[in-house]
Amino acid sequence: MQCYLYVLRCRDGRYYVRSARHDLDRRLAQHHAGESTYTATRRPLELIFVQEFEDPRDLVMMERRLKGWSRAKKEAYMRGDTTALRNLARRHTSFGTPRAKAPGSSG
Repeated sequence: MQCYLYVLRCRDGRYYVRSARHDLDRRLAQHHAGESTYTATRRPLELIFVQEFEDPRDLVMMERRLKGWSRAKKEAYMRGDTTALRNLARRHTSFGTPRAKAPGSSG
């Protein structure tokens, strides 16, 4: 089964990240016709990115991940810029940063 992750740019410049499990063309037509609550008031819409997935679980995982990312990180992903993606990920993570010790604690 073919599944699609897609990104629309709305009239206000915002990105709308979604997925389609079957017929991408039909789903896009629904957006353009105003049948989607979020995008109905943000038309015209421009399809700026599509990625195809074989496994729906991979699609859902990537959609959730992309929705949580900053605009810059989404743009790096859509460009396929793995270097920028890694740099942006490093800037926003606190992993590996030592935590301050509470007063009076040992260790």
